[in-house]
Amino acid sequence: MKIDSATLQAPSPLAVAERGPTPSGRITPANPGFCKVLGHIDPIDPKAPPIKFQVNLPVEWNGRSVQYGGGGFNGVLITGLGLPPAYPFDKPSPLARGFVTYGTDSGHESKPGEPPQVFALNDEAFENFAHRAYKKVRDASVALMERAYGKKPEKMYFMGSSEGGREGLTMAQRYPDDFDGIFARVPVINWVGLQHAGTRSGLVTMGEGWINPAQVKLFADAVRTACDKADGSDKTLVHDPVACKAVFKVETLRCEAGKAGDQCLTEAQIKAVSTLHGTYKFPFVLANDLDDYPGWGVSGEDTPAFGPTGGWSAWWLGRAPPAQPPAPNNGIAWIYGAGGIQYVFARDPKLDVTTYKVEDHKARLLEVSKLMDSTDPDLGRFRGRGGRLIVLEHMADYAQSPYAGIRYFESVERKLGKAETAEFARLYTAPGVDHVGSGAPANVDMLSALVDWVEKGKAPGDLEVTEQKVESPSFAVLRAMPLCRWPAWPRYKSGPVTEAASFTCAP
Repeated sequence: MKIDSATLQAPSPLAVAERGPTPSGRITPANPGFCKVLGHIDPIDPKAPPIKFQVNLPVEWNGRSVQYGGGGFNGVLITGLGLPPAYPFDKPSPLARGFVTYGTDSGHESKPGEPPQVFALNDEAFENFAHRAYKKVRDASVALMERAYGKKPEKMYFMGSSEGGREGLTMAQRYPDDFDGIFARVPVINWVGLQHAGTRSGLVTMGEGWINPAQVKLFADAVRTACDKADGSDKTLVHDPVACKAVFKVETLRCEAGKAGDQCLTEAQIKAVSTLHGTYKFPFVLANDLDDYPGWGVSGEDTPAFGPTGGWSAWWLGRAPPAQPPAPNNGIAWIYGAGGIQYVFARDPKLDVTTYKVEDHKARLLEVSKLMDSTDPDLGRFRGRGGRLIVLEHMADYAQSPYAGIRYFESVERKLGKAETAEFARLYTAPGVDHVGSGAPANVDMLSALVDWVEKGKAPGDLEVTEQKVESPSFAVLRAMPLCRWPAWPRYKSGPVTEAASFTCAP
């Protein structure tokens, strides 16, 4: 560990940007006086990049810390100064509450104009991205806290979303003694499966399979018509997307013979949707005895893009059919998946992805799966030392399939037992919410829920999520809903559909 700089930062005010990559990304919370430490950890391989990190040491420390996870393929320094995943916009930031906060770039820096997966050509850089960087930065941060305050932290927490959610589960599985509480939102746990399923879903939209924005709305309207009334509220939100996926049939939108247009789907487009919804199957077994990736669900297909994110158009389809090399107007799943095939699995930047065959790269897939797939259900050691885990899946997520996280949680229950799992872990599912928290109520203070569980023994039950206006200083609540423990869903009782009290959680 080498300290590059340490500067005392004066208290800063709340600021809200006009635009941002996510709703919470527009908010720079008010922070107190703190010491900002920038550092790096040198690599073993001189050709590998260093691991950069930032640690924020508040003047008034509460004895706790929060490590923030990253996103995508990382390559950007996570400062720990923003809001953690799902965090209400109007709550004091963890740093303002007295937590030491910190994050890392995971051991590489993304450069403008380069594919985000270039770093994966270096073995050490990729292993740092997989798990080593987060462990090394965690340990370096503990050493800094001890140096600054004269003692180690009393409790340590990890909060991450997407790739950061995978990192959180990685820490619970690989380093079960390091954290007391972990929150993993929309975790990309079956990483190898996601890259291949995302690529496959892109390949079927090349040419005639691509679906235009008007047809996306057609599909989303059909889903709402078929499923929205089931809970009794009839307010454009599918409350039980699992049941909806079972009953909704894309074939009902098939064009009549010889016809095409915005009011129906062609055979190629129906095949594309069925591919998205279907399971991706590998011809061999990957880490933890998995050989597939579950398909995506229904609802939220036309969620408006918030910056680059939202619904099918952002994650799956983009604004144009997939290109090689991936273009900026392609869907994010194609940009990530096709680039992953080239740089991570085939390790051939010039590969024509349409010619890629999984069987030809079995050894590399097994190697990557062992590094990246956070799918080990044996959390016995984490549970045994008092660790607490909360997983949150968004059911209108098209960046990764929420069914992967649901399946993982159920595998933990099978491994350890349902009653035993309930002692230390929770899975929540949020209907209508996309990957980054748009589309439906999604804000909830999971940090306080973890602290209460870890430090007071208060296990969380069903919670409440809110949708807030990104407008300071009030951040007014637009609507609220129950956040139900899996496998329950919000059921409408009576009253205003914008209030959580109008619903109950029911299986």
